[in-house]
Amino acid sequence: MSQYPAGMHRRRFLIGAAAAGGATALGLEGTAVAADPAAGATAVATTSTVGPVSVTAADQQYPDLVRALNARYVAGPESVKVIDSPSQVAPILTEAFKSNKRVTIRSGGHCLEDFVYNSSTQIVLDLSNMNGVYYEPAKNAVCVEAGATLLDVYSKLYAAWGVTIPGGICYSVGMGGHVSGGGWGMLVRRNGLVVDHLYAVEVVTVASDGTVRTIHATREPTDPNRELWWAHTGGGGGNFGVVTRYYFRSPGATGTDPRGLLPKPPAEVLFSAVSWAWSDLTKEEFVRLTQNYASWHVANIGPDSPNRFVTSFLLLNHRSNGQIGMVTQVDAAAPNAQQLLNDYLTYMNQGIDTPQGALTEAMGDVAPMPQFAQPRRMPWLQATRFAGTTNPQLNDPTLRAEYKSAYMKANFPLAQSEALYKHLTRTDIDNPKINIQLTPYGGKANAVAEADTAAPHRGAAFKMLWSVLWNEASDDAKYIAWTRESYEETYASTGGVPVPNAVTDGCYVNYPDADLNDSARNRSGVPWSTLYYKGNYPRLQEAKKKYDPKNFFRHAQSVQLPGA
Repeated sequence: MSQYPAGMHRRRFLIGAAAAGGATALGLEGTAVAADPAAGATAVATTSTVGPVSVTAADQQYPDLVRALNARYVAGPESVKVIDSPSQVAPILTEAFKSNKRVTIRSGGHCLEDFVYNSSTQIVLDLSNMNGVYYEPAKNAVCVEAGATLLDVYSKLYAAWGVTIPGGICYSVGMGGHVSGGGWGMLVRRNGLVVDHLYAVEVVTVASDGTVRTIHATREPTDPNRELWWAHTGGGGGNFGVVTRYYFRSPGATGTDPRGLLPKPPAEVLFSAVSWAWSDLTKEEFVRLTQNYASWHVANIGPDSPNRFVTSFLLLNHRSNGQIGMVTQVDAAAPNAQQLLNDYLTYMNQGIDTPQGALTEAMGDVAPMPQFAQPRRMPWLQATRFAGTTNPQLNDPTLRAEYKSAYMKANFPLAQSEALYKHLTRTDIDNPKINIQLTPYGGKANAVAEADTAAPHRGAAFKMLWSVLWNEASDDAKYIAWTRESYEETYASTGGVPVPNAVTDGCYVNYPDADLNDSARNRSGVPWSTLYYKGNYPRLQEAKKKYDPKNFFRHAQSVQLPGA
């Protein structure tokens, strides 16, 4: 139905959960534009204007401004433009077009590929200091600037008005790319995707003659620029222009009080963290565990399911980690909340004799200490901070990484579960930072039609993320090979990728994977664009033609002009 008019310790357990949030963020971490808040805007947090500052290799801070969170990606641009106001974007783009300079955009730095930091980058537009959050009466919406990071946004929205947006987990993901890729997180089943609450977007675009325009595009059916709004509801970052501000107001919200314009998160949650020891788990039990997770989500996919208040992440860590872990959060105010949690944990343990234990945290040389032996009742923001900040590996800029993704619509065929088991128990690899995450979807995300937003995977029941982290460049080939081999064998029956069909539903654009472009890795005959966008891709191409006709904004997986 359409919603719109027209080892394991806690650190190891939460490895990669940032990326799972949408990521993680992921895809391109910024798209932006120009203009100042409407007169009379009520500021929750704004930034003083000192930019733009042009940082070059002669400046001490340059090495820190030319690298992504993923340590594999470091660039050598001639300059990094650090801005703190939307009005500073247009002049930079005007000059870049005139001088034919390649511009890429950063808001949080969590892009999982080299789309921002690569050898062709000449100018990086760094939006990280443009991070205001405020109410704008002119649009009757909450404005969030593209450089704001997720936890900062959650904290400001909740402290001021008791509301939130259902975005990702990792605290340092930037809004710029997270939203444009259709961001999701712990509240996805309860409140949908973050783009389901996006009212408008402010974008700086470049015409074929180099004219730079600031466009405010809304979801109003009569808005002549509505397609530009639509393109930013899952079309990915770095495709159409530079997003400087997002404006949020939930469909159906009334009045002018910000307290009523966006969802209220749970006041409190029940938070559970459990594990199963690899040493006790048989292959048959592993297969059953993965299929329990899948079948529960398939059975509870509906937007009105009583279990939409249950959100659970199953982390299939490599055997060297010691344990498989699961974090579950339930809205404590949901009807029969404790029973919902109990029933879910019972369901997950069906057919498994290995006892379920508590997650533990290693304390140096001290024996592991029990954590969350029983579910904890926690205030929502405390739980959100815990999930997003307590694991250094979620945000460790020294780690190298490789990622892959999949949407799942049905339970795992036996061959897929067995492939997961095979590669997670390989003895030629010894890295506790390898995991394959099964992450929640469905619920309210299922209430929106595929074409209503550019994010098309509305029929998916859950998602998957391959998250492989390591320290040394000398290990790149080994860990990239493991990621490819495990992923391609899991989807061997469909050419090595999760093509849209009755079981799988493609890939998440905010977890970009350049291997999807390679016919040696993607042997399905289904292009990367279909894996990300399904039937929405031609419409995105038309938006590209209208708003970026010279393909000024581009990267290895950017939306192509029609006929390209």
